[in-house]
Amino acid sequence: MAHLIAEDVVVVDGSGHRLGRLASKVAKMLLSGRRVVVVNAERVLVTGTKEAILERYLKLIGRTWYSSIEEPQVWYPRRPERILWYTIARMLPRKKQKGREALSRLRVYSGVPEGLEKTSFTRFEDALHRSGISRSGRVVRTLTLAELSELLKGGGLQ
Repeated sequence: MAHLIAEDVVVVDGSGHRLGRLASKVAKMLLSGRRVVVVNAERVLVTGTKEAILERYLKLIGRTWYSSIEEPQVWYPRRPERILWYTIARMLPRKKQKGREALSRLRVYSGVPEGLEKTSFTRFEDALHRSGISRSGRVVRTLTLAELSELLKGGGLQ
């Protein structure tokens, strides 16, 4: 893990961040040439009702693609760190060389790996989920990626 800590490496603590806003900030940093390590991916928040979030992710899981004519396959991540990685990857121009290079500079971890406990973490103030009440006065419901992951592994709501 010591190779991760360098001057151009930004270590981001995902706790309490909204998924899309965090992913867009990280994608911009990757495209600018920085190396980014995201820790505590299981604590990143997805906003919305549990049913709406689960419906969207189950729809993504249900998509099929054909690796050959005979064999349809389905792939969508179910682990929290892979859901976050995939969200960031989809915000990069992955069919171009600069997008592939940017994605190679990304590391995402659940929890904090050994060698990164003493580093200072970056937090994006405008990506943090601050209040349970929106500006219009409605309750903002959230689900962590760990909870979403458990629901996806279990097959949905019972």
